[in-house]
Amino acid sequence: MTSTNLLTSPEVRSLLNQCVHCGLCLPACPTYAIYHTEMDGPRGRIQLIQAAADGRIDTSGAFQEHIELCLGCRACETACPSGVHYGLLFETARAAIAEQQPQSGGERLLRRLTLHQLLPYRRRLRLMARLLRLYQGLGLSTLVRKGKFLPQGLQAMEALLPPLSGTNVDDRQPAPAMGEKRGDVALLLGCVQDALLGHVNAATVRVLQRNGYEVHFPAGQSCCGAAPLHVGEGELARTLARRNIDAFGQLNYMAIINNAGGCGATLKEYAHLLADDPTYAEKARAFVAKVQDISEFLAAYLHTPPTGAVNKRVTYVDSCHLRHGQRVVREPRQLLNAIPGLMLVELQRPDLCCGSAGVYNITQAETANQVLDTKLADIQQTEAEIIVTSNTGCHMQMLYGARKAGLNAEVVHLVELLDRSYQGG
Repeated sequence: MTSTNLLTSPEVRSLLNQCVHCGLCLPACPTYAIYHTEMDGPRGRIQLIQAAADGRIDTSGAFQEHIELCLGCRACETACPSGVHYGLLFETARAAIAEQQPQSGGERLLRRLTLHQLLPYRRRLRLMARLLRLYQGLGLSTLVRKGKFLPQGLQAMEALLPPLSGTNVDDRQPAPAMGEKRGDVALLLGCVQDALLGHVNAATVRVLQRNGYEVHFPAGQSCCGAAPLHVGEGELARTLARRNIDAFGQLNYMAIINNAGGCGATLKEYAHLLADDPTYAEKARAFVAKVQDISEFLAAYLHTPPTGAVNKRVTYVDSCHLRHGQRVVREPRQLLNAIPGLMLVELQRPDLCCGSAGVYNITQAETANQVLDTKLADIQQTEAEIIVTSNTGCHMQMLYGARKAGLNAEVVHLVELLDRSYQGG
């Protein structure tokens, strides 16, 4: 058996050697909680990667099965006393699988259409969203969900489709600041976020405007690259990273803002992704230095506090990539507590994943639903009237979960509640 060069690099060897196999990561792992098997926890997966790096096993069979069952939520990183960067090990393992294991013609075609021909192109996604809105408006979505006659993968995708509002940010020109101008910021509109949850972007722009910021939408921006990384397509992710660096690097923005935890975690890894690129390595470091989640930015620059009362019982569902990947935990709560009348009720296990995890709730729907059920039970005990999210995938997963569990709770992004308070004030 031969091990892939990806798994035998000095960086991977160094990361593997950091793990002392203490097992403190196991209670934090959602799949270990379900299956109670060593290979379905971070420690076991690290041992699998070590075995593949040593050439003792290949990247098919058990290796592929247990790596692909990982959510990549990175809760193990927060729990790890040794500081093992499991996320990088996981992404490298996925890339090794993609490199070495053959895909069917159907899989290659699907990846080509979605990752290469759709997600990087915002206009194409907006057109797709308009067609899906027509599909919902004609009542076809209700029929499909009742009939359950689609293949499992398509059924999972359809179930996650949110109600489409048709709202999109007018990105042809900057959105001017309201009142005293305090600076210029750029907003990553995203791919799925822009197409399916465009009202979240619109709320983000309004909140930034109210706080004195002119919001720019660089024309050349594209998908952040998270989706390709989730399935091991590192080269495509690097291509998208270069495209975004070129787009956002044209002007000296105060900050490059995103409103999706998964996107932000990927944007902040551009320096690592392009570390060996002599043309982009320094540009990537400068880009990353300006990237901030919307909650990070507003917690520091909330010049105009919200004044309209939102008299609701609210719980906040952390994005794993915001909490564990970016270590942004305090700021969203700080902003929620700044809204008059709002009662924030914490989950018992705010560190646990909701089961979205990029495309996991489509490719591993059965396990994702078990993870989701645990999250929904935690949400239910809060008796929340509003479920607050901070990531695209989590938002859609919570809409699906609330409907699935019959919860009488509204699902909104954090900035939508801020926007609601501003409008009420």
